[in-house]
Amino acid sequence: MLVSACATPVGVKRTTEQEVYRQLSVNALSGDQPSFFSRQFLERLSLADHYGKDPKAVLAELHAGLGHPDEGDRLFALAELSLMYARKKNDQPYFLAAALYAYSFLFPNDTSRAPLPYDPRLLLAVVVYNRGISNGLRVPESTEINLSPRRFTLPFGFLDLSVDSSGFSYGGYRLVNFVSVDDFEIRGFRNRYRKVGIGAALSAHLEGTESKGASEWIPPQAKVPVTAFVRFEQPRQALDGGESKGTLELYDVDEIPAVSIGEYSVPLDFDPSISLAYRLEGAPVWDFEIAGFRKGDFLFSGKKHEGNLFFLNPYRPGKIPVVLVHGTASSPARWAEMANEFLGDPVIASRYQFWVFLYNSGNPVALSAMYLREGLEKAVRELDPLGKDPFLHQIVVIGHSQGGLLTKMTVVESGSRFWDARFKVPFEQAKLPAETRDLLRRGMFVEPLPFVKRVVFIATPHRGSFLAENFLGKIARKLVSLPGALTTMKKQFTTLTGESGLRIPTSIDNMDWSNPFLRTLESLPIAEGVKAHSIIAVKGDGPPEKGNDGVVRYSSAHIQGVESGLVVRSAHSCQSNPRTIEEVRRILYEHAECSNILSQ
Repeated sequence: MLVSACATPVGVKRTTEQEVYRQLSVNALSGDQPSFFSRQFLERLSLADHYGKDPKAVLAELHAGLGHPDEGDRLFALAELSLMYARKKNDQPYFLAAALYAYSFLFPNDTSRAPLPYDPRLLLAVVVYNRGISNGLRVPESTEINLSPRRFTLPFGFLDLSVDSSGFSYGGYRLVNFVSVDDFEIRGFRNRYRKVGIGAALSAHLEGTESKGASEWIPPQAKVPVTAFVRFEQPRQALDGGESKGTLELYDVDEIPAVSIGEYSVPLDFDPSISLAYRLEGAPVWDFEIAGFRKGDFLFSGKKHEGNLFFLNPYRPGKIPVVLVHGTASSPARWAEMANEFLGDPVIASRYQFWVFLYNSGNPVALSAMYLREGLEKAVRELDPLGKDPFLHQIVVIGHSQGGLLTKMTVVESGSRFWDARFKVPFEQAKLPAETRDLLRRGMFVEPLPFVKRVVFIATPHRGSFLAENFLGKIARKLVSLPGALTTMKKQFTTLTGESGLRIPTSIDNMDWSNPFLRTLESLPIAEGVKAHSIIAVKGDGPPEKGNDGVVRYSSAHIQGVESGLVVRSAHSCQSNPRTIEEVRRILYEHAECSNILSQ
């Protein structure tokens, strides 16, 4: 009597709202316990204790009860509990069973029985399906996902899996060597962006470098993101009859963001952050940074010249290209933080496509800029020969450091000023071999690219870098070996000018304010109709006008006539600085709005 007076058989005790939420949110995806909904269903049927002792028998009993009015609750519990059992026992058939149960729960024949949009089980079931597919198709004891057609034995019958081969091409390359991105965690990014949807988010390798129809704009042997979706035929009937059929479909989410399932349009699962990080893990572009600076003839991926224009994804008509141009002793990999932020931004990702330019950054600025201009001209000419895509003619070019000088060379008209600043003999009268004359004409006689409509300069040495002028610059010059094609011109220039000991300038020479090339480039106005923006890095908290970023003074990076200018408190490599990224984001939002008006 005393005990019963202290505590009634039914009652409450005070707890925290955090503890209540924890109990309601625990599930098989985040821990070793089933969700509140599955536990509740097991308790209803007095199977909770039995499941702990013999989960396989309980799963069979739950399956045998399909067809009752509690169909939806039963299917969800079967999906989650099958996934738990499969993970604990590493039992592949139960992974696929979990996917089939989840699919039946999400997409019933009678749509009135489908989970409501605010049913908390909806998202759980989608992720259970995704995990079931990725683990069910995994090669045993491996990270590889096998996407070949075959027959599987399930706990309640068989699954015949066929494959739709139409999605196994990416930029003309064949996709091979699939892995699940859920097997990895990210390092190096501040944020991870995940677009939750249906399907197994995978990464694949591009097969070979000589594939028929392969795009030259996609780096060969790259790792690219795709999503695998298994479309089950009559899934509910398959659970009854023991025979199941499914078709595996592969999607590039950048091109097809959603899949149709009956009357539903369901977004596909995609993790742009981990896909980008996995693409950069061990990528040869990191090795190019110093090698490409020191050796003017060093080539990347077997290309035929020192300039490479690459796309992060195959060309998409209707999206504005943003071209990222790195700086000295750097590579496109240094744009990774900015790219991650923008690929995770649905507004920007839906309006823009990202291209990167890779170049040997020790070579003369005029040569690298020539390759950038010609690469862009070639891309626009070949991708849109009839000029039907107006967004391809609204290109934004963003350059950091030396890359900013290359960027400016896309939007200026030089006439003969670069030539006249160095040589007294008029160009047409100069006695030069035809090959040399052609190279100099292409590199020194510049016209603005009509399809570049906006440029962004980040920490750009418009009036030179003080490092290029001191002893560090002298050391850097000695590290650079120019392309053989340029060194053969030395004798030709000596004959032309009459100067002995004439040197072909490196990019370090070109960033010395005493250099005629840099002074000429600084004096050239940006073409009419092009909008320019400037982001200037300054270290410390003193007056910006008297500061520098460790490489470039404010007075060098600051120019007149830009649409906007922003000072970022940062060292020179400020591409990853949050304020830099947010300013570029603002600029891209503005450009998208302007481009919408122009294209209408």
